Amino acid sequence: MLIKTNQISVDYRDSGSGVPVIFIHAFPLNQTMWDDQVTELQTQCRAITLDLRGFGKSDAPQNPYSMDQMAGDVRDLMSALGIDRAILVGLSMGGYVSLAFYRRYPQSVMALLLADTRASADTPEARERRLKSAAKAEKDGAHAIADDMVPLLLGPTTLGSRPSIVERVRTMIEANSPVGIAGAQRGMAERSDSTELLRGIELPALVIVGSEDMLTPVTEAENLSTGIPGAGLRVIERAGHLSNLERPEEFNAALIDFIKEVRIPR
Repeated sequence: MLIKTNQISVDYRDSGSGVPVIFIHAFPLNQTMWDDQVTELQTQCRAITLDLRGFGKSDAPQNPYSMDQMAGDVRDLMSALGIDRAILVGLSMGGYVSLAFYRRYPQSVMALLLADTRASADTPEARERRLKSAAKAEKDGAHAIADDMVPLLLGPTTLGSRPSIVERVRTMIEANSPVGIAGAQRGMAERSDSTELLRGIELPALVIVGSEDMLTPVTEAENLSTGIPGAGLRVIERAGHLSNLERPEEFNAALIDFIKEVRIPR
């Protein structure tokens, strides 16, 4: 379904009932990366996914997409759906957006699940790589970004033994607009460092990471979980950066346990 937020059209899906759980997708994918989670969770909670600006069926305006801007899109969607507070589940770029959301709208967050992501800003070298990738997307198209990203997003186990997952990820990337890919890369390159924010998060929090994640390895997840008071940490074996896609059963089990532990205010 399409809805207007921040002067753009955003595509979203809303399934089930109960505690609202908003899933925020990774770069450079779309909301369908959460299909395995929605199928499992929609009988236990209200599972909401969206295509962030620039991705999937949402509009892809020109200019960089800041994490604050994307967080604002999520908050506007919540308002339109009549949701005051939600559990946020963000993976990779979705984690950056989740932290930006908490910074801007802490009263709207019930709990945080951060998967395969980091709190720190990009190093100068990483920022330069993002800017080059943005220019490459504009010049050579989404298929060139898929060529670069697929070997990084998926772990060796998945790359070597699960061709259907490899093809699923490639298809998602290639379906995106080069303008959207470039806008997100430039926005991530300029994102704020959230390390100091972590210590002030007084909410239930869980960090998940794939043991084979090459982009945000286990050490990054450990930094996140130790930075947030009381946060849990789950390492999913034989999964890379897209742990929810590569090992959905293990990811879903951790997610369901976490949701059950979240105490919902009356």
